[in-house]
Formats: sequence, C-alpha cells, structure tokens
Amino acid sequence: MSELREQRWSVLSERGCEASGVSYDEAAEGVRRLRESKVHGLCIISDEAARRINSNNNGATNPTAAKTPVPPAKKRAPRRKNAELS
Repeated sequence: MSELREQRWSVLSERGCEASGVSYDEAAEGVRRLRESKVHGLCIISDEAARRINSNNNGATNPTAAKTPVPPAKKRAPRRKNAELS
C-alpha cells in the first residue's frame, strides 16, 4: 500500500493543525478548501512530524505562543561621523 493512501497525513496552517489522520488526497483537498478561505501558511506533513511540532510547542497550536519572550536587544550607540573625512 502506498504511503500516500494511508491515513497518516496532517494539514498545518498559520493557525495550527487543521486536520490529521487523513490520506494525502484528503489533505490536498483540505488545503484547496483552506486556500479558497484565504488561510495562509498551508502545508501537508506526516502525523508523526505534526506530533513533534506540537510537542516542541508545549501543545500550543500557535508556534509563537509557546516561545518564551525574548528580551529587547541592547540599543547601539549612534555612529559618529569621522571629523577627518568631512
């Protein structure tokens, strides 16, 4: 049996996991419907990869929500114009 026919595919979007446990044809149809609904960031990946993504995000569907806040970067001093070049 071809892997594409197995119920082992997931559809991801910018919103998170849209579908899982579907055949590749069903996933492709889901991508088409979501694209018509103006959903972006669509891809088809294996269920195993989708589980790893979700476990890396601590179960959050939005990958940016699971990340710890990054402290602001240090502000750099403005460059001084070299008086000799003027």
